[in-house]
Amino acid sequence: MLVALLLAPFLGTDRGAEAQVTDPDWTPPRTVYIPETGHAIDGYFLDLWRESGGFNTYGNPITSEMTLDNGHIVQYYEYARFEYWPEGDQFGNVVMLGDIGQELRPITVRRFMPAVGLDAKDTRAAQNKSLSATREMLAVTQAWLPLKATDIAENSASWRYVPETGHSVANGFKSFWEATGEVYYLGNPLTEEYSLGGVVYQVFEHGQLAWETGTDVSMVPLGTKLAERYEVPMEAVARGDLPAYDEELFIPPVITPGRAPVAGVPGAPKTIVVSIGEQALWALEGNDVVMESTYVSTGKPKFDTPTGTFYINSKVPVQDMEGIIGGEYYNVASVPDVMYFTNVGHAIHGTYWHDNFGQVMSHGCVNVPMGTSTWLYEWTPMGTPVVIVP
Repeated sequence: MLVALLLAPFLGTDRGAEAQVTDPDWTPPRTVYIPETGHAIDGYFLDLWRESGGFNTYGNPITSEMTLDNGHIVQYYEYARFEYWPEGDQFGNVVMLGDIGQELRPITVRRFMPAVGLDAKDTRAAQNKSLSATREMLAVTQAWLPLKATDIAENSASWRYVPETGHSVANGFKSFWEATGEVYYLGNPLTEEYSLGGVVYQVFEHGQLAWETGTDVSMVPLGTKLAERYEVPMEAVARGDLPAYDEELFIPPVITPGRAPVAGVPGAPKTIVVSIGEQALWALEGNDVVMESTYVSTGKPKFDTPTGTFYINSKVPVQDMEGIIGGEYYNVASVPDVMYFTNVGHAIHGTYWHDNFGQVMSHGCVNVPMGTSTWLYEWTPMGTPVVIVP
C-alpha cells in the first residue's frame, strides 16, 4: 500500500564506520536513467525525487523535461508534475510540485444548481442512465464549492476542516492525508468527497485520492492522466551513457587510501594497478605508492574491462574514438591522454563527458578524471605494466 511506503524511513545503505572518501574527484551523478519508464531525471528534479522517497512517493518520470513559453521547466511523473521556476516563487523556491489538482476544476462552478427531475413518462433505460450521469457531474461540480459556515463542525478524529481552502477531509482520506505529510505532499483539499462511477474521490492541490468498497485509499495517477490529456509525448528515450538509477550510486565507494591491492610487477620500475571492485587506480614505483587511489570508471555490464596483467603498448595525447561494441555505437571527440594496454581497444584515458567516477560507466576502457589523467600520461613510459584485479 502506498501510504505504508510513504511512511517508511528513507535510509541509505550503511557501509560501516571504516568507509572513507579521500578522492575529491568522486561526485554522485546529477542525471540518472529510469529503465522502467525510459526517461531520465536530472539536477534539482533528481534531488526532489530522491529526498522525498522517489518512486514510492511520486512514481517514475513518464516524460522528458519540457520548457514552457514562460521559461518554466516541467516534467510529468506518474502521480505528480515537477516544476522549475528560474525566477522563484514568493518564498524564493525554484523547484516545486505543480498544482495539478487545480487542473481538474470545472470551468463553471455555481453555488445553486437547478433541480433535475425525472419525467414521469420517461422510462427508457438509456435516458435514465443519462440523467444519472448528469446528477453525478452536478455532484462533482458542487464538490468544488467551499463549505458554507453552517456546514462547518468541530474537528474530530474522523473529520477536519481546512480553512486555507474552505474544505474538509474525513475518514480514510483524512488518515491518508495526515499520514503522508498533509500540505507538504498532497497540498490542501480543493474539493469535498464526491462519487463517480461507484468510486469516491477527493481532489487536493497536488493530487487526487480514490476509494471504493473493499479497497484501501489510493493515489490516482494524476500525472499520467494529465500528460495524456495534454498529449505530452511519453515515448521512452535512449539511455546513452546515463547510469541506471540505483541508490548505491549516491553512496561514496569504499577505497583504502595509500595502499594498492597488489604489489608492483617484480623488476618493473613503475606499475599501474586498477581494482574493478573498488573502481580505483594506483600508481606505484616499485612497491611504493606515488599516487594514492583515485576513483575511475571501468566497463559496465556486457562491456567488462579485462582482468590480468597487461602493458602500455601505445600512447596518443588526443584521439577521436568511434566504433561499435556489443551492438552499441559510440563516438567521442578529443579524448585526452590515451594509453592503450590491449590490442583490441582497451585504454586508460582522460574523461570529460561524465563525473560519475567510482561507478562502472565505460565500454571497457578505464575512465580517469581530467587532470589526474594528464599526470598519469606524463608519468607512464611505454611498456609499463597495468595490473587489473577483480
